[in-house]
Order: sequence, then structure tokens, then C-alpha cells
Amino acid sequence: MSGSLHAIPSARHGGNPLLRLIGLLSRICGIVAALMIVAAVVITCQMIFVRFVLNGSTIWQTEGVTYIVIAATMLGLPYVQYLRGHVNVDLLPLMLPPGLRRVLAVVVMLATLAVSGGMLWYGYEFWHEAWDWGETSNSPWNPKLWVPYLALPVGFGLYTLQVAADFFAMMTGIEKPFGLSEDATLTETHAADAASERAD
Repeated sequence: MSGSLHAIPSARHGGNPLLRLIGLLSRICGIVAALMIVAAVVITCQMIFVRFVLNGSTIWQTEGVTYIVIAATMLGLPYVQYLRGHVNVDLLPLMLPPGLRRVLAVVVMLATLAVSGGMLWYGYEFWHEAWDWGETSNSPWNPKLWVPYLALPVGFGLYTLQVAADFFAMMTGIEKPFGLSEDATLTETHAADAASERAD
């Protein structure tokens, strides 16, 4: 749907300073997540060099890369939401009239908030338990597990914050439900996408 004429490139803030701040936090998370992916690639290359060139043993690299990639995924959640990068099938919204489209958008956003809020709650419990008990990984490296587990409540917390900001933007009219204009229809969108594909 990247060529679709109704796609929204990123969350709108309408000049609202709070929405702008939440958007900034989401963008910072995207930068941090990207840097973590780069770090994971560098560590993997170092591990391959140590094992197959120097014939040495590696202790922490595999486990460290696993934790870094998971943390990058969690911290990337708010950024992907900010960019509207999650999978989006807009067939049903396009088939509905504007009033029902708005009702569906409210239901979807509230369900998303409920699920992400639940993940935030259980992620926090998971992290707090590891912190409280001083849990370690029981591997040769044996790091404290609260450090990598912290990515769960932080990532889902910021994701929930971005979804709440998007919900507020939709309810106040800053953003349209599903990013679709009120006159967008399935037939119009199909024709626009077909024209866009022919132009490419």
C-alpha cells in the first residue's frame, strides 16, 4: 500500500505540544532501535571472527545479540506505530460509510490500547520479578536478567503512549479514522492504486 494515495506517512500532531512530544519520543526510540540492530550486527561479526579466524571461544555474544535484537524490537514498536508501519488492511474501513468507519476505528484503537496495556502490565511484572529476585540467565556469561527484560515495559509503555496519542488525535479531528478521507471508497482507492501502478 506504499503507493496508495490515502496513506499517511506518520502520525499527525496538529500543533499539539503533547502529541509532538510523544512523536519525538517515538522517533528517538526508532533511532535507538536502529543503533541496537547495528550493534547486534557488529557483535555477530566479531563473534564470527573470534570463532573461525582466531579459533577462540565466545561466551557472551550469542546471548547478548539475542537480548539486543529483542530490545530493538520492543523499542521499535512506538516508532513503527508513529510511521503507520504496522500491517494495515483497509478493505473493511473503505467499505463502510464515514460514521461506521469512525465507530470501527474507535473499537480497533480501544482494543489495541487494551492489548498493549495488558502487555505493559505483564511486562512490568516480568521485569520487576527479575529485579526483585536478582535473577540471572544461568549461562557462562550469567547477566542479570532485569537489564534485558526492561525493554518489555519500556517498549510497550511507549507503544501504548503512541497509540493513546493517535486515539486522541483521531477523537479531536486532528487525524481521520484509518487515515482515510471521508469520501474515500473502495472503488476510488482501487482506481487510484491501479493508476499509480501503471505510472510506476
